[in-house]
Amino acid sequence: MRCPYCKQDNDRVIDSRSSGDAYAIRRRRECADCSRRFTTYERMEEAPLRVVKKDGSRVPFNRNHVLKGILKSCEKRPIALEKIEEITARIERSLTEMFDREVSSKYIGQLVMDELAQLDRVAYVRFASVYREFKDVEQFLEELKPFLEKGGNPIAGKTSP
Repeated sequence: MRCPYCKQDNDRVIDSRSSGDAYAIRRRRECADCSRRFTTYERMEEAPLRVVKKDGSRVPFNRNHVLKGILKSCEKRPIALEKIEEITARIERSLTEMFDREVSSKYIGQLVMDELAQLDRVAYVRFASVYREFKDVEQFLEELKPFLEKGGNPIAGKTSP
């Protein structure tokens, strides 16, 4: 590893440990030439997950896109930002565990809907109204029917790759 201070390639590792997320290793190093210390992180290189959109185009998965959609649905709702971040992380983790290279945008949307149905009914309805692209009020009411019938979960068991 090249020293960021003197640019020499002569260092030794003083300490190694897992980082907080357990997907990286933190290494404390000391340059043998200038004796200064610096920290490096080693991460496993992963092939980026690609999203197959409705029109068939493929784009890199963007966690912020998912987060933005959830934030918009939860706007003016009593939901902590930490909870929204947890949901986004859970969705991202689920996608990377289940898919190697490509995932449909439809599946991602369904995961978001599953999470929002558990979190907040209003946020769920907001997201569903945009995601499902209802053509008329009847379609919208059909989506709401499980909520209106004894407060059920509208999408229990619907998620499948």
